[in-house]
Amino acid sequence: MPQKFRTEKDSMGELQVPADALYRAQTQRAVDNFPISGIAMPRQIIRALGLIKIACARSNVQLGELDVKIASAIENAAQKVVDGEVDEHFPIDIFQTGSGTSSNMNANEVISTLATNDDFQVHPNDHVNMGQSSNDVFPSAIHVSACLAIHEQLIPALSHLEKTLNEKAQELKDVVTTGRTHLMDAMPITLGQELGGWSTQIKMGLYRIQSSLTRLQKLPQGGTAVGTGINAHEEFAEKVCAELVALTGVRFAPKENFFEGLSAQDAAVEMSGQLKTVAVSMMKISNDLRWMNSGPLAGIGEIALPALQPGSSIMPGKVNPVIPEAVTMVCAQVMGNDTTITIGGQSGNFQLNVMLPVIAHNLIQSIELLSNAAKVLADKAIAGFTVNHDNINKALSANPILVTALNPVIGYELGAKIAKKAYAEKRPVLDVAKELCDLSEDELKKLLDPAQMTKGGIA
Repeated sequence: MPQKFRTEKDSMGELQVPADALYRAQTQRAVDNFPISGIAMPRQIIRALGLIKIACARSNVQLGELDVKIASAIENAAQKVVDGEVDEHFPIDIFQTGSGTSSNMNANEVISTLATNDDFQVHPNDHVNMGQSSNDVFPSAIHVSACLAIHEQLIPALSHLEKTLNEKAQELKDVVTTGRTHLMDAMPITLGQELGGWSTQIKMGLYRIQSSLTRLQKLPQGGTAVGTGINAHEEFAEKVCAELVALTGVRFAPKENFFEGLSAQDAAVEMSGQLKTVAVSMMKISNDLRWMNSGPLAGIGEIALPALQPGSSIMPGKVNPVIPEAVTMVCAQVMGNDTTITIGGQSGNFQLNVMLPVIAHNLIQSIELLSNAAKVLADKAIAGFTVNHDNINKALSANPILVTALNPVIGYELGAKIAKKAYAEKRPVLDVAKELCDLSEDELKKLLDPAQMTKGGIA
């Protein structure tokens, strides 16, 4: 059945729009102009646009700029945008005009159509966009969407991963294993200490993100076209932020300087850098898990990750560390997204940044990927792995590096001689030490106790 169209017009003339579309001419022009990736605006950005339009309508009523009935109609329509009821009417590609004007007008047109009734017309520019410009709406939408995604998704997910690591570290606090530096045998540590290091990485990542949130929660809304606030009431910015706080519970506040807020995306770039750091931490944790799980016969084989799916189409019985592998790919994507966001942040020319949509897409994607990956890593890898005590103890007892604990008593040179002989003859260091130094067997056993070595200091 052929698609039906209707005629819409804007300042540039008439064009055909799908008959059932809630959007109008400017959105259709963008659909026609940017058939590039097929990737539409993220749900979080559409939600943020709806929230901003509600806050702006409420603020304009309070300032005596907008009729109460029109504002109420705008708010009811924008709530549908917030709730995701009309996402199919936001079809514009993320690779579009760099200011996000097309997506701002998309929101204005959809809300205008939904708000218009038999009693009055709601105009997309004069009413829905009152006191606003795409140049302050869209960067504000980036901040609002990212802050909400971080508060609602990322912080809970990373907190869950940290908690899971802490619980596993406590469970394994007495399991002594061989430490490794340069991928080579080193002094003993406990598995609890190893996981405690991972947990602290995640905790520090949370601290970094929460610190950057204080800047991301500052909005340029009110700067309008170039930062001067032309066509917006002087109290508009404060009121909009107050309404957004009421709507979301997040402590949004106006930017100290609108010119910085429109021309630069430094807060988004900063937050992306924090996300990249978390990705680096999760990459390290995931790769350590892969090494520790390797084998089970020809690798390290210290732990066994949960068996989740067959690992080969040709080798029966093979099981792979699929969760850490998936997480490492997420981390690589986040690192790549950060590079794109960094380049986007450099694209502030005079009074406007012109890579806003791609910054928005990559920032939201990084937040959501890390959120999902953190939960999966916690629940399907960390919580359920088991320890291969026999493999750990076999390697630990034969580790000549244990001789390091004798250094304060017998000196480095004799210690090195004992270690080399133990390596060469594949003998326990205790046996070789009994032959080459004057310490008694009881003294040697005390000094060479791996568990004692994990406590630091001199035995």
